[in-house]
Amino acid sequence: MTTNETLAQYSDWAFRSAFTVLALALVLLIVQYASTRAQAVQDRELVAAGAGAPPAADGTVPGRLIEQPKKPLSERFGGMGAAVLVVGTVLIFASIVLRGFATERFPLGNMYEFVTMACAAALVVGLALLSKPAYRSMWVFLLVPVLILMFLAATVLYADAAPVVPALRSYWLPIHVTIVSVGSGVFLVSGIASLLFLLRMRYRRGEEGTGVFGRIAERLPDAQTLDRLAYKTTIIGFPLFGAGVILGAIWAEAAWGRFWGWDPKETMSFIAWVIYAAYLHARATSGWRDTKAAWINVAGFVAMLFNLFIINMVVSGLHSYAGLN
Repeated sequence: MTTNETLAQYSDWAFRSAFTVLALALVLLIVQYASTRAQAVQDRELVAAGAGAPPAADGTVPGRLIEQPKKPLSERFGGMGAAVLVVGTVLIFASIVLRGFATERFPLGNMYEFVTMACAAALVVGLALLSKPAYRSMWVFLLVPVLILMFLAATVLYADAAPVVPALRSYWLPIHVTIVSVGSGVFLVSGIASLLFLLRMRYRRGEEGTGVFGRIAERLPDAQTLDRLAYKTTIIGFPLFGAGVILGAIWAEAAWGRFWGWDPKETMSFIAWVIYAAYLHARATSGWRDTKAAWINVAGFVAMLFNLFIINMVVSGLHSYAGLN
């Protein structure tokens, strides 16, 4: 099995282009995020000054043009940021597809490819659930970890396009690893939503104050919306990730002759899955639905990050196939 170096180079270019485009989207959305409060302050000042609505234009007078009000600056930048986001998402998927064609295999054979797929999944979930203009402020907080992960993937975790090791030459690779990576991307959105929910609960609407975190919270959706988003995404990610763990056990039996061997990766994945199960249970239990459940979800998010970086890069085990430990 040979590697098409030209397609591999195109894949790398698409990845770098995706990173650049998503960074531009982040800048546009930060401007939108910052200008939202400025527009709100201006509107309040106009109301306080007693400025009424502008006189209605008389469309019955011949030759008189009715001037349409301009869209607020925040809305214009938000629209541009949303459009650029779509382009960046298309580019990151293009990099995945091109690497697959370049190596003539499913492009999930190392940490670089796994993280790329997880970032792509997080972007798709974001585009699906954060499409309304009222939710655009959350994109700033989702894009930051996505760009950090992409930067690490392109530097620390990068691996040249090449055939996978013999242990991964199985039809289970696209099944098991795809489900786990997509579930990880969904959990990324869930974890960010819970962190923002905790921030919003700390600085409730109308009580934000003048501090940095208060000003950040002021632009966020209400706490109930953030809590629903965290719950909705966990409902999606929980069965996906659980199925990935189960299918991984089936693959382990075929490859290593046992379903479960308490390998560090297996163990940490199971712990993370149990934490998310505890979150869903707490979310449905009276007295645990608010901040207590959110903290459990954050703990699951931390466990996923620990599993991704510490277990893969520091701890040796049967899943140490990326050449990082």
